[in-house]
Amino acid sequence: MLNLWGRISSINVRKVVWCAQELGLDFQRTEAGGAHGLVHTPDYLAMNPNALVPLLQYSLGDTPFVLWESNVIVRYLCARHSHGRLYPEPLEPRFDAERWMDWQQTTLNPAGRDAFVQLVRTPAAERDMQAVAASIAATEPLMALLDAHLAGRAFMTGEHFTMADIPVACEVHRWFGLPPADYRRPAWPNVERWFDTLRARPAARGVLDLALA
Repeated sequence: MLNLWGRISSINVRKVVWCAQELGLDFQRTEAGGAHGLVHTPDYLAMNPNALVPLLQYSLGDTPFVLWESNVIVRYLCARHSHGRLYPEPLEPRFDAERWMDWQQTTLNPAGRDAFVQLVRTPAAERDMQAVAASIAATEPLMALLDAHLAGRAFMTGEHFTMADIPVACEVHRWFGLPPADYRRPAWPNVERWFDTLRARPAARGVLDLALA
């Protein structure tokens, strides 16, 4: 049995939910973080001293296995349950996928965070539009890089859907969901084609079709 803590409005929780659905895993999700609280309780902090979501608890006999960090949880679930389908076994394709997962977390996410926070989670009268402009300026070249990478590729690492597609697509979902009244994005046809393909996957329902919050 998988127990997952975290609110679905979190990009990092959405990654894990989508991954579990792709793998056909039964899981129970408990709302946590943000307005739901819970993450600063002693019981939660004993499992994740960072007081962040998501948190995964996997029942393995008498001793539950606890894991935090969203991309690590995606890697773990794919390694354990996909039988090489989402977690490539040869080292080179595996680390190609790892590379793009790290790129999402260390490069694309920090670039886009301020635009998302300001345009989606901050009241209009309180927005820092300089931060928005800087975030857009940092993100658009990265999206162009991603568009060039996806030219001639069906998925992030080639012709097959892998664990790499999950975090990158969740990031693109957040960027594409910015209010059009506040941000008109350039055309990135390869990213758009790839993202439309992923949104059509049954396991992406309840993740890539959600409005931002």
